[in-house]
Amino acid sequence: MHLHVERLLTTYNESNNRVSMHGVRLELIERQAEMLGARLLKIPLPPNCSNEKYEERMMWALLSLEREGIRDIVFGDIFLEDVRRYREENLARAGFRGLFPLWGRDTWGLARQFIKLGFKALICCVDTQQAPAELIGREYSLELLEELPPSVDPCGERGEFHTFVYDGPLFPDSIQFRRGRAVLRDKRFLFMDLIPW
Repeated sequence: MHLHVERLLTTYNESNNRVSMHGVRLELIERQAEMLGARLLKIPLPPNCSNEKYEERMMWALLSLEREGIRDIVFGDIFLEDVRRYREENLARAGFRGLFPLWGRDTWGLARQFIKLGFKALICCVDTQQAPAELIGREYSLELLEELPPSVDPCGERGEFHTFVYDGPLFPDSIQFRRGRAVLRDKRFLFMDLIPW
């Protein structure tokens, strides 16, 4: 499947300017888009956002994309049927189509391919009820994959962990940042603050 990317899209918490489940500062996401030479559509969400409010803000974003002639949205989901169904139903209401180029692929194969292609990422959030807290702040590497418990998907597909990609073959340069403090939220989610240089 060959895809021509027109825009990148991200949601973020409007009270702290961070991507909600990753905890990554919006400034770093803007740097990613800049490195990829892509325009970024930023969708602000209120703290503790309800599904209704999320769907309302997403509809606003889709209408904005529709005015640019965009009708397809690409997602990186791999195997969670309920997540895919939710996305497709919401898109269909606005006359959009969801594309899932990674759907059904082997997550171990995808993880190894990502690393072997030269992409670099850091684990920025760990759900400590699903994965070891010691993963926080570590480089996403073949060594790390070998250490994962059998219950943890190597792509974090069930939300076990989240990553921030800061370098790779599509980037003309590495995104510069330093590790800040690790903070536990809701007695469950451990976030590593990544501070832009």
